[in-house]
Amino acid sequence: MYLVPIAWLYVALMMSVAEATHSNGTVLGALITFVLYGALPVGLVLYFMGSPARRRAIQAREAAELAAARQAASVQPDGGGLAPADPVTPVGKEP
Repeated sequence: MYLVPIAWLYVALMMSVAEATHSNGTVLGALITFVLYGALPVGLVLYFMGSPARRRAIQAREAAELAAARQAASVQPDGGGLAPADPVTPVGKEP
């Protein structure tokens, strides 16, 4: 998957070296050439290619959080740590 971006960076690096070593070229021009023709486009392409994987990771994390919340809700039905009170008052007893 990373073979094409590595090759593209190699080509951009060679363009930069040619720019820097040319009699009319400058190191600043070589740096700009490498950034604009190499690093910036490759970075954008890799970011866009990684978008589906990031989306799947977010969905998996949300599903795990939801499962953990459901697990916690089933352990503590009333949300507290105390035992529930008697829901029906006894008949015939007076306080």
